[in-house]
Amino acid sequence: MTLSQSLTTQQFDDSIELEQQGSILTLWLNRPESRNAMSLNMVKAIRQVFKSIENDMSIRGVILRGKGGHFCAGGDIKDMAQLRGEALSVGTNQPYVDFNRQFGYMIEQVDQAPQTVVAILEGAVLGGGFGLACVSDIAISRADAKFGLPETGLGVIPAQIAPFVVKRIGLTQARRLALLGSRFEGETALKMGVVHEVVDDQDALNTLLEDTIQQIKRAAPHASRVTKALLHRTLNEPLNSLLDDAAQQFANAVGSEEGVEGTTAFIQKRLPSWNN
Repeated sequence: MTLSQSLTTQQFDDSIELEQQGSILTLWLNRPESRNAMSLNMVKAIRQVFKSIENDMSIRGVILRGKGGHFCAGGDIKDMAQLRGEALSVGTNQPYVDFNRQFGYMIEQVDQAPQTVVAILEGAVLGGGFGLACVSDIAISRADAKFGLPETGLGVIPAQIAPFVVKRIGLTQARRLALLGSRFEGETALKMGVVHEVVDDQDALNTLLEDTIQQIKRAAPHASRVTKALLHRTLNEPLNSLLDDAAQQFANAVGSEEGVEGTTAFIQKRLPSWNN
């Protein structure tokens, strides 16, 4: 299948795989032999994809999935072991800093992506994989998926994902999970607010994913982007000035082509033109 023009000229590492169906791009984590543990190459490839599609209005949703029945088992321990020699050779910890910070850049990029990001969570959803789930707009989990923050048990810390986990589930729950390294499954993740839906089998997962995709397509492309950006701003900006700006954005939306088409379609009892 043909990829969007913003992606066709890019060369991506084989640790990820891309599929596109119309306005929906699926990004597969493709290291099944390691339960899709995130290597530095994978992190850079994901960053490259999201950078490439940032201004691509033709891509309205991104589905994050893992090959081989697992979402992501966290950071690649082998990468960190290789960095040890590099750190010794330069006499500082800077190689570890650079490696870890790359993951933070990537997860922030996914968090801020203008597209609607859907995470399909199966098998291992651990460490960095857990963090990636926490920056999705919609998270759908298999009931038997295994969640957790195992970092402290390995003698390391969830350095880059901690802020995003706290935003997702709150400080109290994040403290318990991070300090105990507890493992839990889909229903518990649903109660905590990590995920939005839990399904028991592959057929139910496929059905729910397809329904979610159809709902993404019903939302106007530009209005969806502006709404996501506005929601992010609510966490950091003074309310009064935010609402002033939101009123202006609302006025712009009402008078836009999307606004006219959306309200006309509603009156005429038909689907808007972007629903394809």
